[in-house]
Amino acid sequence: MAGIIHPFYESHRGAMEAAMQHRLDLAESMMCERAHLSDIDGIRQEVMDEFEIVLTQMPYVGGAASRMSDFFMRLMGFMAIGRVLRRHGVSLSVIGEIERETYKAQLLTVPEAERVASGRQFLSSENQTLLRDQAAKSHQQAFPEDFVYDFVEPGPGDNFEFGINYTACGFCKFAARHGDKEILPSICGLDFDAYATRGIHLERTQTLAGGASHCNFRFSRLPSDQDE
Repeated sequence: MAGIIHPFYESHRGAMEAAMQHRLDLAESMMCERAHLSDIDGIRQEVMDEFEIVLTQMPYVGGAASRMSDFFMRLMGFMAIGRVLRRHGVSLSVIGEIERETYKAQLLTVPEAERVASGRQFLSSENQTLLRDQAAKSHQQAFPEDFVYDFVEPGPGDNFEFGINYTACGFCKFAARHGDKEILPSICGLDFDAYATRGIHLERTQTLAGGASHCNFRFSRLPSDQDE
């Protein structure tokens, strides 16, 4: 019996499917050359079919009121790609490479000025105020499958602008529930390019997926954006 897609994700389904098709366009040559797959049309269809399953599995975490809904909508499709490539015997390291390079290529299709402006907005004092508020609200755990996190202020001698410690991760919960722990690190690896393409340096030395007590995100401006 087919699962039900939450109405919030259903309303964004067209955009998410278009993004998936774009990713598959960008990934085709890598799937041939690095994963040694030949029936690319078949793989594409298998990925899109798997994405339909993922859509029914995506947990609702508050919709437009939660910043994490956007993370799910932008990144959960990579779970579908990882599942299909793994079924075809592709190694975890190659899956990680393909997904990260595909995502970076997709991000770079956005004009640089727009990306840099988005990065500056993320690092702005206004957004930091919003993140503090949302971090506090995350501890209420209104949605069991959501993220829980703390806002981290820099201390004396720190060279980051602010940080976020994730003590519970929606992707980890999803992976545990649906048997995706093996491919979860590929999702974690996407974060670095997601920020770098917006002029933000992300430093992270541990993750929940890797067995740590929390993911320690630390954000600062990339040198190229310092004096602009």
